[in-house]
Amino acid sequence: MTVAIRLLDIRDTALSSDEVLAAIADPTAGGTALFIGTVRNHDHERPVDELGYEAHPDALEHLRKVAERVCENQAVTALAAVHRTGSLRIGDVAVIVGVAASHRDVAFAACRQLIDDLKAEVPIWKHQHFTDGASEWVGAS
Repeated sequence: MTVAIRLLDIRDTALSSDEVLAAIADPTAGGTALFIGTVRNHDHERPVDELGYEAHPDALEHLRKVAERVCENQAVTALAAVHRTGSLRIGDVAVIVGVAASHRDVAFAACRQLIDDLKAEVPIWKHQHFTDGASEWVGAS
């Protein structure tokens, strides 16, 4: 099960889709799905200047549990997930997840589960800074 987990990291340096794709390359896979999350210039119709991400010291352990759950599907042959911390600008890559699987439908579903569960369960918080000077924390529940 965990053999399929090829790359998990939370880092304060730029993320690379090439690194994730290389990590999940697998000759047994018939489909590969990749999700790249970027910093957008708005949230709920409010203009955003920049944002920062902070991770709990145990965030990587939580990410591993999410990844292991996704890999319970035996058709998942490879999985990778990387998340950025620190200050990010509009357009910067904040998260990349990728899954290779025996068939495309499994790859799509597993990739969706991976990003959704990561956002819901891994203690990484976003601090948004709006152009009007206001700010808010997201995901800090």
